[in-house]
Amino acid sequence: MKQTLKFAALALALSLPLAAQAHKAWLQPSQTVLAGNNPWVTVDAAVSNDLFYFNHVPLKTDNLAITAPDGSQVAAQNSATGKYRTVFDVELKQTGTYKIGVLNDYVVGQWDEDGKPKRWRGTAAAFATEVPKGAKNLQVSQSISRVETFVTNGSPNDTALKPSGKGLELVPVTHPNDLFAGDEAKFRMQVDGKPAAGIDVEIVRGNTRYRNAQDEIKVKTDAKGEFTVTWPEAGMYWLEATSEDKKTTVPQAKQRRIGYVATLEVLPQ
Repeated sequence: MKQTLKFAALALALSLPLAAQAHKAWLQPSQTVLAGNNPWVTVDAAVSNDLFYFNHVPLKTDNLAITAPDGSQVAAQNSATGKYRTVFDVELKQTGTYKIGVLNDYVVGQWDEDGKPKRWRGTAAAFATEVPKGAKNLQVSQSISRVETFVTNGSPNDTALKPSGKGLELVPVTHPNDLFAGDEAKFRMQVDGKPAAGIDVEIVRGNTRYRNAQDEIKVKTDAKGEFTVTWPEAGMYWLEATSEDKKTTVPQAKQRRIGYVATLEVLPQ
């Protein structure tokens, strides 16, 4: 019987839409709420098919930033990258809320050279020197994406939660480390520091490996850029929002893609 169920599950998995199996980037701390004189958390960083399992590639953390409760930056410790994940530790010397995030801001160029397609990706500064001037059929786009999570030692505060005003960002109305099953939480999405209305937000509970449906929650931001979600049960949740506009900072780019991802922990009542 177990073998029959295994084959049935495999057949169902193969029949799922591709979108449901898309790779997801995430940062997952070992816990999000703790207290002590000098506690630590371990953070896994990966891009995977299932939440939160290591089965695709490690998340690059070259642009990792850890903001302490007083707004200062602290360094990750004991970093290591393997086949499927990057892992690092964070020492929580201060009381309050830490924001742990990776910001990627890059330019993509595509053109024809000697009859073959060429593709380049790098920073806006490098674009000017590394992409040939007068490249044939040059197409340029800009991408800004964030992957974040939040950890609180003792009493929460909001200094580290202040948005930068660049790209797509989550502004918590409900504190991200004060989430409980059955409760409603409110958040605000902003683009370049202004309310992002009409943004689609997808929220998926972890452990997708052990169920056949994603059970995603889909909401849309209102005129204030705000949305609410009532957490169905405790667990780790993955939140994603994406959008496109023409507000590029590279003159040659005609399109900007902006994305935001967060991992949030919902605790039992």
